[in-house]
Amino acid sequence: MRSKLYIDGQWIRPVHGKTFSVINPATEETIHAIAAATAEDVELAVAAARRAFDKDGWPRIDGQSRGCYLRAIAAGIRARHDELARLEVIDNGKPLPEALGDIEDSAGCFEYYADLAEKLDNNPVEEIAVSDNRFTSKVVREPVGVAGAIIPWNYPLLMASWKVAPALAAGCTVVLKPSELTSLTALELAAIAMEAGLPAGVLNIVTGTGAEAGQAIIDHPLIDKLAFTGSVPTGSKIMSAAARDIKRISLELGGKSPFVIFSDADIEQAVEWIMFGIFWNQGQVCSATSRVLIEAPIYDRVMARLCQAAKEIRIGNGLDDGVLLGPLVSRGQYDKVVAAIEAAVKAGARIAIGGKRPEGLDKGYYLEPTILTEVPLDSAAWREEIFGPVLCVRPFETEAEAIELANDSRFGLAAAVMSQDEARAERVAAAFRAGIVWINCSQPTFTEAPWGGYKTSGIGRELGRWGLENYLEVKQITRYASKKRWGWYLK
Repeated sequence: MRSKLYIDGQWIRPVHGKTFSVINPATEETIHAIAAATAEDVELAVAAARRAFDKDGWPRIDGQSRGCYLRAIAAGIRARHDELARLEVIDNGKPLPEALGDIEDSAGCFEYYADLAEKLDNNPVEEIAVSDNRFTSKVVREPVGVAGAIIPWNYPLLMASWKVAPALAAGCTVVLKPSELTSLTALELAAIAMEAGLPAGVLNIVTGTGAEAGQAIIDHPLIDKLAFTGSVPTGSKIMSAAARDIKRISLELGGKSPFVIFSDADIEQAVEWIMFGIFWNQGQVCSATSRVLIEAPIYDRVMARLCQAAKEIRIGNGLDDGVLLGPLVSRGQYDKVVAAIEAAVKAGARIAIGGKRPEGLDKGYYLEPTILTEVPLDSAAWREEIFGPVLCVRPFETEAEAIELANDSRFGLAAAVMSQDEARAERVAAAFRAGIVWINCSQPTFTEAPWGGYKTSGIGRELGRWGLENYLEVKQITRYASKKRWGWYLK
């Protein structure tokens, strides 16, 4: 496991020699120590990224060449697939099958943006028809500059890929700060990029706390673009900081996503997708469908089957066979989730199942799958993101009521609906105020499709061609093409 910062194509120790501990959430054991960057280290990283962008020519090489680097990085990820997945398990706590999928998706993300980088070479210049035929005008797209990327701990390598791959494809250089809770695979990404021959300074990775390394990235005047995935309060601070220098920003923030189940739904399918929507990755998913609305005629049957199935989920160390629910990522996150459950009960909610540490798992940040009913609509449990394996469920009577309850939220990241009536499913999907909508499923994510939310769930979109556009500026070039003199001042 690596411990140094990756700056300007080299592994270096932090200026002040600070480190922080890596704790395995399944055992609570300290397994490693990693460099803790401060503002001085970020200064070095930004200077390297600035030089690589301004002087060394990274934005000026063709898209095909950038695509070759991205493909080499994808190949490097695939070559170390199992090793990287196991690192994510001991760093984040997620079950190994999930981690294996995340690593594969990370490689696929680099390959996808390699394709888009190559296509940038083939995109014809967009000619604009202007109202005065003495002029011609065209539009070109250019990389925005140095991107500062700050990522969360729930999908460590995948979130890095979502930002690094499109930024490099566009011709930007990057300073990446992974979460201090899950930095191991981000450092391995640096090693893979180095092995791929990525030029020095194009990708820099600084590990450290948000208060020091993250804040230094946010405040740095020579960073052109800030890309952040994380909580709404931090996103708000980044937006305020970016306003000072009019930095470009993209924010992928929290959610409290609804899942509407109509009475014609297949109950087994409904239960499967409800569980996938909230227990995948221990519920530590920004888009988790954590508010489930079930039409009254099938409410009791769905609840009975859901509680039975949730009790049967195997909980344990993510490296153990058959485990589908691992520990929460940290002691701090565990305490927050437990406190949220306690507050929900105090507000009047009832625990249908779960709510406590599983028997026999005395070490590690484990929590049973938890289902809350009778949750007051004005309570924090119903309205705020818990970010754990905690589901709030309530019945509804009419389609209009379901839509109203679903949209009654300051968040608008995702929403889901399940019904065999295709017209109704499409109608409800259209009515949701959310950036991502699923019909008869919950949580599938594709690199080709846009990802982002309405309202306080963020600004901008990641993934697909929209993810590339995050890192491109639009430039108008207008030419005076007439042979006649302009003749305004000089006749």
